[in-house]
Amino acid sequence: EDEQKRKDSKGIIKLMEEVTGEKAKMWGTAIIGCGKYHYKYDSGHEGDMPVAAFSPRKQNLTVYTIGGFDDKLMAKLGKYKTSKSCIYIKQLADVDTYVLKQIMAKSMAYVKKKYKS
Repeated sequence: EDEQKRKDSKGIIKLMEEVTGEKAKMWGTAIIGCGKYHYKYDSGHEGDMPVAAFSPRKQNLTVYTIGGFDDKLMAKLGKYKTSKSCIYIKQLADVDTYVLKQIMAKSMAYVKKKYKS
């Protein structure tokens, strides 16, 4: 619905595709992701997830990261909020997209190393 969110979503998709070298696709109804890795927890739970992903939620653009948080990079990112493995952005103009791309790349490298994808 929101034209700015649509424009920002396309910008994040472009960043993810540049980082992963793969085309974005829908993962379920709300997550857009690139690449794929297979995880398996000690509990036996396993599945597939995108290497880089985000969701254009109503309140924020939610960028999913695993192992991508780096204090020096985060300090340069701009205006955002975080949770355990998410970066919440109101609009793409609030952050440095070059830094966001570096965070995505760091997260992707972590996932590929940890899950040997």
